[in-house]
Amino acid sequence: MGRRVTGSAGRVGRWRRRLAWVAVLGLAALLLASVPWLWTTVSARGHLYDEAEAPAVDVVIVLGTAVTEDGRQPGVRLAGRLETAAELVHSGRARAVLVSGDGGGASGDEPAVMTSYLTEQLGVDPRRVVADPYGLDTYDSCVRARDVYGVERALIVTQSYHLSRAVTLCRHLGLDVDGVTARCSGCGPTLLVQKAVRDYFASGKAAWDAVRDRPPAVRSPLDPGVQDALKD
Repeated sequence: MGRRVTGSAGRVGRWRRRLAWVAVLGLAALLLASVPWLWTTVSARGHLYDEAEAPAVDVVIVLGTAVTEDGRQPGVRLAGRLETAAELVHSGRARAVLVSGDGGGASGDEPAVMTSYLTEQLGVDPRRVVADPYGLDTYDSCVRARDVYGVERALIVTQSYHLSRAVTLCRHLGLDVDGVTARCSGCGPTLLVQKAVRDYFASGKAAWDAVRDRPPAVRSPLDPGVQDALKD
């Protein structure tokens, strides 16, 4: 009888030790996976602003995202980004807008929709808007702003869940960038949580792109569009 109790206790002890090791390994994996997110979060500190507190610069970069199903209007999140950028222009905090997105993606021509919305519905002077149709992701938007459009100092506009990653990537690439939190009046809490989780995992790709100094998906010659937009 005593041996059976001892054997049972031994098995329980072994299972407890195995569970402890699983817990330790799981915690270690979680911490390792969190390093890129921590990098983007910590690096962006001191460079994030609300719309009303944003510093004055020459250029504001608006990052693209989904348009409506008919391909004619910006989706809720994109509209909020554009409305924020337009207010920065109208309040004198920016002089030109670089809209950067996917010109041939499944969601439609993002930069074309962005340009139309800014100029036709938000009252931004068309001469002040420049479109980059090859900002295929956040990293590409940053590196192309630097290498193709000659941007050195800018504000970058996107929603809060995306802002730290965007600012960190651009600054890592040598742009003197501050982030401005975009409006998102139609974004419910469920959507924001989903996007925050997605961005947590996207930080890993951002870190990998930065470490290996990935070239943009599309290379283009120098474009004077932004400099022309800044001419009085």
